[in-house]
Amino acid sequence: MSTPSRDEQFMQRALDLAVQGLGRVEPNPMVGAVVVRNDRIMGEAFHTHCGGPHAEVLALEQAGDNARGAELFVSLEPCCHYGKTPPCTEAVQAAGIRRVVAAVTDPFPQVAGRGIETLRQAGIEAAVGVLEEKARRLNGAFFKHTRTGLPLVIAKWAMTLDGRIAAASGDSRWISSEDSRRRVHEVRRACDAIIVGAGTAMTDQPSLTVRHVAPLPERGQPTRVVLDSRLAIDASREPAASARQAPVIVYTTSMAMATQAKRAEALRQAGCELVPVGREGGGVCLAAVLKDMGERGWSRVMVEGGARLFGSLFAASLVDRVMIFVAPRILGSAGAPGPVAGPEGRRLADLWPMADMTVEPVGPACWPATARPVAVPGGVAVASPDLLIQGRMGEF
Repeated sequence: MSTPSRDEQFMQRALDLAVQGLGRVEPNPMVGAVVVRNDRIMGEAFHTHCGGPHAEVLALEQAGDNARGAELFVSLEPCCHYGKTPPCTEAVQAAGIRRVVAAVTDPFPQVAGRGIETLRQAGIEAAVGVLEEKARRLNGAFFKHTRTGLPLVIAKWAMTLDGRIAAASGDSRWISSEDSRRRVHEVRRACDAIIVGAGTAMTDQPSLTVRHVAPLPERGQPTRVVLDSRLAIDASREPAASARQAPVIVYTTSMAMATQAKRAEALRQAGCELVPVGREGGGVCLAAVLKDMGERGWSRVMVEGGARLFGSLFAASLVDRVMIFVAPRILGSAGAPGPVAGPEGRRLADLWPMADMTVEPVGPACWPATARPVAVPGGVAVASPDLLIQGRMGEF
């Protein structure tokens, strides 16, 4: 592994700062900025909330007079237009910065390279492309929503070592460990919506709320979404039953709303919002659902089941990221469901490839020194941690 260059080291610090804005700045991007003079950090900051000062401005304010003649490392191209705040390019020029290094060009149409060009025209040395791929992945939700109008879709499931997400009876609590569930809730709280199919909603009655960690005060609970083409869910059961406490949207069809008028009214009375979309492949049109979500300003959503919904999403190339928790246990049941259901006849040539795959243990740091003993038939065994597999399914 090669040693990071000087520019890469300071840019990595900017990226580390930027991620602290996760869930707090949307629909804005996460941005970190570092002011460097004589190889010493004079000021650093990250964008803390939508509508607030940008990272560059905060870092320059912290650096004060030490910004004059210094360098600025920023994880996204500085803006050059008036929005909720003045252009960052003006603040950079006023501070006397001599060199700006940006990780990646801002895809926002009013910027899109103009920020870098503005700085160059002002006589400031400006470069872009340091740790560019990392910066793109960090702000995948912002890049996708800006370019396509759609939210980033994260498919998440937990399964056994033999690939089962539930027993044949439908029992699925709990396959993964409490440590893994806490990790899921950390991601949930940064999402605009948590999505399930009607089958999962009726079988599991999931609350789909943030519980194992505190919700972010900037956004509260994510919207719970049920995709229900037949309008089959019950208003008296979760998640619909708690719609007054945390929002619930049911995507269905106009025909279902007409034929199930009493059920539709009961769901509305419970506090649910019903949104009719077209029907496709036996369910609601997923492209239409995501389009509506994007128009609501949502940039990051998580899908938590079930298998048919995952199958439809993968088949339509609508999944951007995967988050799979593999528990160190084997169910051994032929009738138990797997995570992704689809049509018969698929071949190995039809496999969906995953890029940028990472694998990490969640729970005890290592095995067996810190592993937890668990009861098993005939005695006690040592439990190793769950494995979290993450990766990218497409451009974002």
